[in-house]
Amino acid sequence: MKTALTIAGSDSGGGAGVQADLKAFSALGVYGMSVITAVTAQNTVEVRSVQMLDISIIRDQIAAIFEDLPVDAVKIGMLGSAEIVKNVAEELNKYKPKQIILDPVMVSKGGHHLLLTDAIQSLKEKLLPVVTLVTPNIPEAECLTNTKIENIEDMYQACRNLKELGAKSVLLKGGHLEGDPNDLFFDGMQFTWLKGKRIHTKNVHGTGCTLSSAITAYIAKGYSLQEAVKAGKSYITKAIQYSINIGSGHGPTHHFFDIYEKAGLVEREENKGEL
Repeated sequence: MKTALTIAGSDSGGGAGVQADLKAFSALGVYGMSVITAVTAQNTVEVRSVQMLDISIIRDQIAAIFEDLPVDAVKIGMLGSAEIVKNVAEELNKYKPKQIILDPVMVSKGGHHLLLTDAIQSLKEKLLPVVTLVTPNIPEAECLTNTKIENIEDMYQACRNLKELGAKSVLLKGGHLEGDPNDLFFDGMQFTWLKGKRIHTKNVHGTGCTLSSAITAYIAKGYSLQEAVKAGKSYITKAIQYSINIGSGHGPTHHFFDIYEKAGLVEREENKGEL
């Protein structure tokens, strides 16, 4: 069985972070492992508090995995602080996994900052150059490149700017712009658009985590980077279509939609009139 490792924060509500990553890995037939960087107290409405873990336990988690278990691909999510970024980068440079997907988590759906300001520069300097793919949304790409992204041409330029910062390839998610959520994939040389259709639902908690972990799972299974990005886009689209209407805020996507549908346990949200 192929394996994937997530290095990210824990979401007590189960819709994002490590919990979402492990669900996506499992749904796609990949054995999931985890390194927890922070514990968050959150639900579908808010992030109440965040506790960064001690550097020693983060490093020990990474070492424990790489010194015993095979790692076909790594997904990086919430890191939180410059010190955590620095130490995770050092450990990855030590163990040298072949495939690393970076989802530069900065702000929660509710507006809670999950990456300290002084960590952004560290992320750019220490992680961007060593990862296979970075998957920012529009606000994250604006923060990383210090430029506004308001249209299609800005998206092209942001991808070029991220490459200049050291990124080998970029998936720039366009969901924050008006219209359909079309994403732009840049392999360092060529651009490819991944077209989407906006699904009108509030239940989108964990979409970024789920997309990046799905891409990681597909890469672990041997897909090319472009194939993995396209397959990941298809997966998250269906997970949103089957999203779970739970809680008072932004409900989660449905990671096991395919399994549940085959078992006759769910209907599409669009068929239930909730979109």
